[in-house]
Amino acid sequence: MHLLDYLNIETTELSKEKVVLTMKIADFHQQPYGILHGGMNGILIETACSLGANEQLDKTSYAVGIDLQVNHLKEVSSGVLTTIATPNRIGKSVQVWEGKIFNASGEMTAVGRCTLIGRKIEK
Repeated sequence: MHLLDYLNIETTELSKEKVVLTMKIADFHQQPYGILHGGMNGILIETACSLGANEQLDKTSYAVGIDLQVNHLKEVSSGVLTTIATPNRIGKSVQVWEGKIFNASGEMTAVGRCTLIGRKIEK
């Protein structure tokens, strides 16, 4: 099973300029204290950034994250999260993307930056 399917993450927009993901928080997304596990913020941000970075590349290459920095700004325990990723810089081999996560009220709950590198698909 694909990670996005397993975690119930939906891609609602996908382009070279912007990626939007949504996820309804379920019990298995939470830490024992009933709030969203911080690792989920990392997954949402890196996934959105990676999807966008791959849109920049041709079919002979793929992008992978080499650095991820996330700030958890506000705790959240339920509802739908929306992750929006946009590029800061698209280079020949290195890309930098920024991801922001918002709760259903439109409040930013996390922000992060992901650096990705393009690699050639080996046959």
